[in-house]
Amino acid sequence: RQCWWVASLPAICILQDMNDAERLTHLEERYAHLQRHSLEQDKVMLGLSEALTKLQQDLAALRGQRAGGSEGDDLPAERPPHY
Repeated sequence: RQCWWVASLPAICILQDMNDAERLTHLEERYAHLQRHSLEQDKVMLGLSEALTKLQQDLAALRGQRAGGSEGDDLPAERPPHY
């Protein structure tokens, strides 16, 4: 009996011990799982992309405020009491 390891699991050994119908069912189940996993990853990547876009916009706004000098005018002249 010859086995190949996939992702630390003896996936190929399992498939060799099955008849064709069982093997096809097993492969279809694994394929469905991988499709779900891929969709979940796509959703996460979209969320990360949107978060990155928002952070880039916020950073650009902060840089604009700093370059315009509007933020420096509101700073107190003395140190706050917690220093």
